[in-house]
Amino acid sequence: MAVTESVRGDTSDSAGVGAAHEGILRRQSARESAARTYARALPIVPVRARGLTIEGADGSRYLDCLSGAGTLALGHNHPVVLEAIRKVLDSGAPLHVLDLATPVKDAFITELFRTLPPGLADNARVQFCGPAGTDAVEAAFKLVRAATGRSGILAFSGAYHGMTAGALEASRGAYDVRVARLPYPQDYRCPFGVGGEHGAELAARWTETVLDDPKSGVRHPAGMILEPVQGEGGVIPAPDEWMRRMRQITADRSIPLIADEVQTGVGRTGSFWAVEHSGVTPDVMVLSKAIGGSLPLAVIVYRDDLDAWQPGAHAGTFRGNQLAMAAGMATLAYVRENRLAERAADLGSRMLGQLRGLAAEFDCIGDVRGRGLMIGVEVVEPEADPLRERERSAGLAGDSGVLADRDWRGGVSDPAAPGDSAGPGRPRGAGVEVGRLVGSDSARTPGGWPTGVTPADRAAGAAAAAMQSSQDHHPRPAAPELAVAIQRECLRRGLIVELGGRHSSVVRLLPPLTISDEQATAVLDRLADAVAAVSRNHPGHDRLQRPQPGQQRRADRAESTDRADRAGQGDRADRADEAG
Repeated sequence: MAVTESVRGDTSDSAGVGAAHEGILRRQSARESAARTYARALPIVPVRARGLTIEGADGSRYLDCLSGAGTLALGHNHPVVLEAIRKVLDSGAPLHVLDLATPVKDAFITELFRTLPPGLADNARVQFCGPAGTDAVEAAFKLVRAATGRSGILAFSGAYHGMTAGALEASRGAYDVRVARLPYPQDYRCPFGVGGEHGAELAARWTETVLDDPKSGVRHPAGMILEPVQGEGGVIPAPDEWMRRMRQITADRSIPLIADEVQTGVGRTGSFWAVEHSGVTPDVMVLSKAIGGSLPLAVIVYRDDLDAWQPGAHAGTFRGNQLAMAAGMATLAYVRENRLAERAADLGSRMLGQLRGLAAEFDCIGDVRGRGLMIGVEVVEPEADPLRERERSAGLAGDSGVLADRDWRGGVSDPAAPGDSAGPGRPRGAGVEVGRLVGSDSARTPGGWPTGVTPADRAAGAAAAAMQSSQDHHPRPAAPELAVAIQRECLRRGLIVELGGRHSSVVRLLPPLTISDEQATAVLDRLADAVAAVSRNHPGHDRLQRPQPGQQRRADRAESTDRADRAGQGDRADRADEAG
């Protein structure tokens, strides 16, 4: 049972409520599909909710940092959302109208267009889709295919765009599809082993090469889809300059750029739309989750010159959900008028700073990242050899010949060039030395390369230089079991968090944009206590936590704190939520 104080005082009543709670969970397990997800990790039965707080059927309270996977921009049952829904219900207006025009729909579109990035709103069309973001992704693919007459789609490793057939093709883990997969830049687990601006530049060049090389096996595509922040992929913000490069690359080649803002939109990342951080205006935006104000709604917004559809080319029975449009309009307006995107940027920055302090204390936290109130904490194996893991994951060990080998003088060399053979004491692939390509005073070409260096040598040298600059960039392997343990300890302390990332090892925080400073402190305290508890129970306790000179260890503090006191602290945060 969660370490939260029951709101029910009578023991017999509490026992009866607990039995009902367990009965509901047993019936869910017996009746519902094996595909259920959140219910497995979060065995709770919500019966009431407001703002950040959920109350379970057993009387336990929780701070909800899942927020319907980012759907609840204003938290649970916000007054402006409830008022908008009641107004429609009390008016006698129809609730289901397919794609007919209504005053509610007109107001929603007007408010939506008011928030769009500059350069799109004045020449935009909107298509209402089925009630989930995945259907909007399908609609976006159909749109660009109809507009271009082409079929292929460019997507990125680690992406998540939904669960229908086309959306799955563009998501991670798909095989035998019409989608070309490109590297998505990231610092901590850079696919090129370098991170930072250099890693993002290599990812952009890879994209250009795939598109411009007639032998790459990738035909000119109908569109490119990307997430400005990969959410399910591990909370990985795209570098702004890389976003601008993708916009330039696609524009130069007449490839429509599709921005999937299903989870990042409506202020979540510190701008109303995440593409605004980079100043990019996409050709198509895929929107869902928060735009429905907690109710099902999904749309695509796109440049009017792409509107090549025939009537009925994309339809859906529930695309005229009037209650969702009313709730969505109220949410969009509230976020805009109250500058909640700016608030998310400020509070998110402070939370990231505090979490990085936690990472400095515990070896099991490999990375802290995010944008605004879309935050991820990657959990790693504290006792693993990071260099060995990097060699394993990148395929650098032994004679793989990928990227670079250690050369025979202890430096870094390129992969074996054609015709290169290993001499005595000289490993295979030591043909082009880093010193020859980088930092040499020899004569150079106009492009800055030494004379006599071939294009193949240049590519090898770039890879070698990347390897040399990344000697200290050795992330440890992901630790999904530790992440599950932290999630479980969070729940026991009355905190609901999600797991994501390539190996489900990233603890995700998606609180509502209305979270107060006091509530944010309570969230971080509970998460810190959960990490400390897991570290105490882990066999490698001494490696999980680093001693901090001049400071008492958090684990020691946690051990000396009575569990009921922690629950009382959480309830004070809950009462603050009710008062606010």
